[in-house]
Amino acid sequence: MTDPSNDTPTTPAAESAAREVRDDLRTKARDTAEEVKERASGFEEDQRSHVADEVSDVSNALRKAAEEMRSGSPQERTMSQIATTLADASESIRDKDLGEMASGLSDFARRNPIAYLGGAAVLGLAAARFAKAGKSGGRSGPAPEPAPRPASPTSPVDAARARDLPAQPTPTPTAASPATPAYHRPEAEDI
Repeated sequence: MTDPSNDTPTTPAAESAAREVRDDLRTKARDTAEEVKERASGFEEDQRSHVADEVSDVSNALRKAAEEMRSGSPQERTMSQIATTLADASESIRDKDLGEMASGLSDFARRNPIAYLGGAAVLGLAAARFAKAGKSGGRSGPAPEPAPRPASPTSPVDAARARDLPAQPTPTPTAASPATPAYHRPEAEDI
């Protein structure tokens, strides 16, 4: 090899040193790539195992719920079938790598587009429900309604009542009938 700036030949020692540096860099790059691949594979395995465990837990819960239902009922059969399908899916998740699962899901979507879309919708609704449950802090039931605000007073008696009494909802007047008496607005002396 020659240096183009001064056309003097390079020494064999310099060429050898450059070759060694290049080879060392290639080896280190190859080793780093292998290490990254191993870590990614380990991470994928951990995540697959975690997802498979979650699916298995859901399957077991559905199976237990099916056992508590009336034997032979359509609901019991449906829950049992779903539990069995989820148990199979859990094992499939454990046994296959990510590429195989993606390929299988793609094939299923092509063969059964309605079932695929229905399953995606159900999963989306379930995920939204879990997310909503997580935000509410685990409370169940409807949120408490805020206390109604009192109407603005129109007379001195109403103003005094608004200051002294807690806020109460104002009932809606109805037409008088034998079953429902006419609405009577309490006066200050009635309270």
